[in-house]
Amino acid sequence: MNKFRIIPVIDILNSQAVHAIKGERENYKPLKSVLINDINPTRIVLTLKKKYLFNDFYIADLDAILQRKPNITILSKILDIPEVEIMIDPGIKTNKDVEKYFNLNLKSLILGLETLRDLKVITECLELFDINKIIVSIDMYNEVIQTNIKEFRSQDILEIISKIEDLGVVNIILLDLFKVGQKIGGISALYLKIREQFNGEIFVGGGIKDIQDIKGYKSNNFSGVLIGTALHDGSIKIEELRSFLKS
Repeated sequence: MNKFRIIPVIDILNSQAVHAIKGERENYKPLKSVLINDINPTRIVLTLKKKYLFNDFYIADLDAILQRKPNITILSKILDIPEVEIMIDPGIKTNKDVEKYFNLNLKSLILGLETLRDLKVITECLELFDINKIIVSIDMYNEVIQTNIKEFRSQDILEIISKIEDLGVVNIILLDLFKVGQKIGGISALYLKIREQFNGEIFVGGGIKDIQDIKGYKSNNFSGVLIGTALHDGSIKIEELRSFLKS
């Protein structure tokens, strides 16, 4: 298993950074952060890298997801920052959507079950990209799968993840939209079952409350966490993160 990763989240809507809560995207407000007084995504990445020493970032391009208007210019500027790596969810639906990102120097391209129309898109992406660059996001709402893939609607999450692993996927994100922005904390029994079953890398997004949560995921052999609200409201202190990563 690779080194445990702590990855700040940047949600982009109307080309600005916003604060995501419970997946209710119509209610997202401009980001307010104790770390940085800015809503420009590029400047946020620069500050988090230079001042707080983050290099990895998760970006949800909500303009691409909701309006099919990807922020390619913003992504390109972020990718021009030395040593910065991003995993991006741009709401991939079909293999044609993937073409926009093929030539970008991405750490990872995320294929979200919420937007994918067909399993063939996963298979084709695994053929086009290094398999380590593809992450499938297991999109949920209160642990109920959110997907347009018909065959998945009647299956439980463990069955779905087994099918995805059979396709050759080695990286997944467990993303519960209900937990986003809520700092619910704890590790659910479902997540622990998934960790026992899935042989690849598992990242978790949504509901991270504090440094103890992060330690819990690491001790249970998850690969990393995506942090947003608890980082920007000061619940997770930068000093705690640095001390944890050093240990």
